[in-house]
Amino acid sequence: MKIFWLVTKIRVFTDNMSRKKLIRISTVPTSLNTFLRGQLEMLSFHFEVVAVSSPDAELEELGKREGVRTVAVSMERHISLLRDFISLIRLIMLFAKERPYIVHSMTPKAGLLSMIAAWLTRVPVRMHTFTGLVFPTATGMMRRILILMDRITCFCATYINPEGEGVKRDLQRFRITSKPLYIIANGNVRGVDMNYYNRTSEVMEKAEKIRENGIFTFCFVGRLVKDKGINELICAFVKLFELHNEIRLLLVGRMEDKLDPLFTSTIEQIKNHKAIRYVGLQNDVRPYLAASDALVFPSYREGFPNVVLEAGAMGLPSIVTNINGSNEIIIPDENGVIISVRDEEAIFRAMKFFVETPDEVNSMARKARELVASRYEQNLIWSALLKEYKYLIKNGCQHNK
Repeated sequence: MKIFWLVTKIRVFTDNMSRKKLIRISTVPTSLNTFLRGQLEMLSFHFEVVAVSSPDAELEELGKREGVRTVAVSMERHISLLRDFISLIRLIMLFAKERPYIVHSMTPKAGLLSMIAAWLTRVPVRMHTFTGLVFPTATGMMRRILILMDRITCFCATYINPEGEGVKRDLQRFRITSKPLYIIANGNVRGVDMNYYNRTSEVMEKAEKIRENGIFTFCFVGRLVKDKGINELICAFVKLFELHNEIRLLLVGRMEDKLDPLFTSTIEQIKNHKAIRYVGLQNDVRPYLAASDALVFPSYREGFPNVVLEAGAMGLPSIVTNINGSNEIIIPDENGVIISVRDEEAIFRAMKFFVETPDEVNSMARKARELVASRYEQNLIWSALLKEYKYLIKNGCQHNK
């Protein structure tokens, strides 16, 4: 158990009745499970924590693992006026019954509905974290609708937390709110467990079974969809393979065939190209990162991509696009390179540079872990969040930043 947790336990109030109630909510349980793993357990030593999300076995598993109570409220990720209204009514009823002191939401739909419900039920601290923004890449009427949704979310919230400077700039640039925007710690919501993301003997033993000696291995971790730049990545890799056939691409993640699917030609290349290995969704990505030489993450948009932090913690330099979060984690020529978005040629040139300049890559790899640890170590993030909660309870919604 982490030293941080031991210190936390010592400081906790012995009288549970004196603890404030904190509701953490996301649209689907995967978001809570991904971003708040271990964090909810830590917070439960200071608050009565309730995790709220759509019904799923993953929500139940999260509750057991974190030792917190869970409540299932169905929420749709897409706009569905009738179902959204039903979800709103259920959240209003839930908050009226639970009477939380803090409601802290993440993900767009949960943020919109829970902030409205918390505003209507007069929850004292209504906090929303923007882990990423959808509207900057949307167009036409959909963009206007998404901007309106975020403006309503901010209107109802008392505390707005953008995940990083890039998200903060977009909220200001599009005039989503005139309220103060507070970045906690260095921006990342989750932080990195540096003990877990490490090249332990167990991890390296598994990595040896994946690695191919003498082959430069690129790795992508995430959902295999258009929005992650996979179409451009595959085209760039195939082009590079024609020049350098001692390379390989590992694809780790779920391929989605309904929401933002890949081009048919891309899928065929993934299935049939001899140097592309698709391994699907993995519970433990560490062996795949340890078996690789570099991460390629050409996403169109992010809030603050954890996979870039995790790859850095595992000692990998990264090729990332110039998007929110990624361009805060990566320092050009220090721990990776930054390229333009939706640019197949830029991906190709960056990957070619990595293959042809091993000394540069090794230099970036040596710095990668240290740079992540100094800015995004998990205990730093958790301590900052806990401090923020306590400040808001003590001082109400007023902040001295």
